[in-house]
Amino acid sequence: MNNETRPKTLRILFLWAGLVLAGCATPSSAKHDRLLRYEFERPQMGLPFRLVLYATNPALATNAAEAAWSRIAELNAILSDYEPESELSRLSRTSGSGGWVPLGHDLSRVLIAANTLSRDSNGAFDVTVGPEVALWKRTRRQRELPSKAAIDEARRLSGWTLVELRQRDGRHEALLTRSGMRLDLGAIAKGYALDEAALVLRQQGIQRFLLSGGGDMVMGDPPPGQIGWRIEAGVFDTPEAPNRRFLHLANTALATSGDSFQRVEIGGIRYSHIVDPRTGIGMTDHSLVTVISPSAMLADALSTAVSVLGPTEGPDFAARHGAKVWILRKPVSTVEETYSVGFPRGASPAPSR
Repeated sequence: MNNETRPKTLRILFLWAGLVLAGCATPSSAKHDRLLRYEFERPQMGLPFRLVLYATNPALATNAAEAAWSRIAELNAILSDYEPESELSRLSRTSGSGGWVPLGHDLSRVLIAANTLSRDSNGAFDVTVGPEVALWKRTRRQRELPSKAAIDEARRLSGWTLVELRQRDGRHEALLTRSGMRLDLGAIAKGYALDEAALVLRQQGIQRFLLSGGGDMVMGDPPPGQIGWRIEAGVFDTPEAPNRRFLHLANTALATSGDSFQRVEIGGIRYSHIVDPRTGIGMTDHSLVTVISPSAMLADALSTAVSVLGPTEGPDFAARHGAKVWILRKPVSTVEETYSVGFPRGASPAPSR
């Protein structure tokens, strides 16, 4: 994976300030039922990943963190479209061959989930969007719109129905039906990796943790004595934006999508790095979507799908999948807010003195 895949615009407010060395642990001095706070940081999937956890001793904390990092690195080697020998890249190279390809456990789980979301969203979510994403990355670098012919060709090579999945002899298989396809799991793989790393932490005996990567995050029990992890959300890059909100969350996952950092303005129009798979064109709806979901994989995917579906269809789509969403958008000059039922409104920051 790579940080160009889908940036996030959410910041975590850690409970202490200070420099953190990658891969190192820093305990706090406060104790609660013999638990100490440790924080770790390490580059993963082309992004900075951060982990805060509570453990009874440094060895337990460090071993748990290393196990989580190892699981994320393992998944990157399977699910990355930037690694030429990843399982995903090898699958993409079989496109148009007519051959069914056996899938490993992790890739099959991600592709099955992606297929369900693609079908349910009528293609607003689509992991075959690789050729379209590559085209718009080039557009951002060159600051020149692609030709209609280039867009049409990228669209020809994309489409969720071009991926066929089946189970045979107890094993999942995939068939990519059109030559030149390129799968891109950038809107779902990071969330899956966070879920798997959270499972590892729990297996290591760590229940109180917050793990984030590029703004996506998954969390377990809250810090000792707290009702939840304090998260800052709704940081929208426009002067007309409403006040950011502080949410207190535990045993859930959160993800955001927006165009605050990766975008290009051409001819007075602002194009996002998020491509609408149905048109092959970067989104022009300046927006920030925040999703709270039981799993990080679902939150990751839904934040992209809702960005494409917009405020009319997006909240209901998220709700059907057991998630809650907050959409900020600025279609012209006024910022609009849309909440799904049950999304926590949080608290505004106290005024400065």
